[in-house]
Amino acid sequence: MFIATLVLSALLAVAFIGAGVSKVMKVPAMVTAAEAHGFTADSYRNIGLLEIAGAAGLLIGLWWAPLGIAAALGLTALMAGAVIVHVRAKDKVAETVPAVVLTLLAAAALVLHIANA
Repeated sequence: MFIATLVLSALLAVAFIGAGVSKVMKVPAMVTAAEAHGFTADSYRNIGLLEIAGAAGLLIGLWWAPLGIAAALGLTALMAGAVIVHVRAKDKVAETVPAVVLTLLAAAALVLHIANA
């Protein structure tokens, strides 16, 4: 079970660090996306910081279970919020699916982190 937790946590960490850094660095595409969904660039930057912190928490949580559980729970909630934002904005399915997939994967990581605690 630990190997599955390790692999999923590592993959999610890569995804969330990539997404988070692009928000923190205010990549033009992210600024455009933020504004299209009613966020300021600064608030989107804060979301990016949460994504990076969650990624770090998933990895550190492999050795300290409470942090891994908290990080997976936080990322699941963050991505569920992203799904809601996409649905309310009536975005295309292709724009919403990544948030749905990351929500489900973060929830799976939560279950795995709990199982390994």
